[in-house]
Amino acid sequence: MTVSARAYRLSSIDMLRGLAIVMMAIDHSRDFFMSAGELEPAANPSIGAALFVTRWITHFCAPTFVFLAGTSAGLMVARKSRSELGRFLLSRGAWLILIEALVISTAWTFSPLGMDELGGLVRVPMQVIFAIGASMVVLAGAQFLGRRACACLGAAIVLGHNLLDPVWPQTGLLDASTSGPWWAALHSQTTYLVGPILIRVTYPLLPWIGVMLLGFGTASVFEAPPARRRVLLLASGIAATAAFVLIRASGVYGDPNPWQGDASLTRTVIDFLNTTKYPPSLLFLLMTLGPAAILCALAERVPRFLSEPLVTFGRAPFAFYVAHLYLLHAGSAVLGVFQGFAAHQFLTVFQFFPKGYGLGLPGVYVVWVLVVLALYPLCAWVAALKARRRDWWLSYL
Repeated sequence: MTVSARAYRLSSIDMLRGLAIVMMAIDHSRDFFMSAGELEPAANPSIGAALFVTRWITHFCAPTFVFLAGTSAGLMVARKSRSELGRFLLSRGAWLILIEALVISTAWTFSPLGMDELGGLVRVPMQVIFAIGASMVVLAGAQFLGRRACACLGAAIVLGHNLLDPVWPQTGLLDASTSGPWWAALHSQTTYLVGPILIRVTYPLLPWIGVMLLGFGTASVFEAPPARRRVLLLASGIAATAAFVLIRASGVYGDPNPWQGDASLTRTVIDFLNTTKYPPSLLFLLMTLGPAAILCALAERVPRFLSEPLVTFGRAPFAFYVAHLYLLHAGSAVLGVFQGFAAHQFLTVFQFFPKGYGLGLPGVYVVWVLVVLALYPLCAWVAALKARRRDWWLSYL
């Protein structure tokens, strides 16, 4: 497919990234607008098929983002020295962690620095942007080993990290009493209380580091001629998807949450697909990255009326991510006031929104469409700015 003004960017990568960012907005629309919202509705044994599918399709987003972040860094090898690439990854990773802690945490809570009216704590959720940033910091050093070594190391982490499941300390996110040692956040959701600051590590780091290393190490696939690239992506995607089905069916390894048959076929399928995201298990990653590779291989067959807007979103994912959280939270406060609640009740994370607030699932999808349409002009402007200018700071947006 066509190459943008930044020589290391392929439209197929941007289209896949754009699709992921748009699907991600479905999940966050559900968070902010759905009645009785849950952080992980798939864990509810009585979940309906429609709500499960709504949550399940958004599982593809984080693995795709992290893998393609590694791939984009791998494609920079041709235009940056290892020292230059290391400095860029280190500074951009640190920048993303800072943005997560200050800007994005405020978007989730609408309180200064995440200050929550519950207990007067500064709540700092460390989520996918933190995981990408921290993984970039690790990649800044690992890339000196070369792409092949990074691919092997990433594959070893992705394939083997579930061996830690029975021995790693299990922590949680409710309050500081669930805290574990600092290193527990590598493979568990963990909360740390540092003075008045409650740091909530939602995305355990180790598997995401593996995904980014794997994306960096396999970037050579995207340097191959288009026909060869399509074959490699299609073959690897089919192999990963088939491996998910076979390993999941066997139940021998790859996820701490086993599945079981049920009298209801729908319930059985839901349980089969309900793999672990926090941290992302081997089966979760096979289930998501396999179809993503297949879609990337078939990107050229996507009609232009769909692919071109997705490419636009994919070239401005950071702008979309930050803006859509503020827009969704502001919209939820407006809806809450319209439904008779006080505006200050929405100065917190969505789990603490007042009972009785929210919309049904169809309303959530309406909100999602409106948000995506509203943010298209911003993304088009940012994408056009990046295409015509090469200022160094644009690489941080």
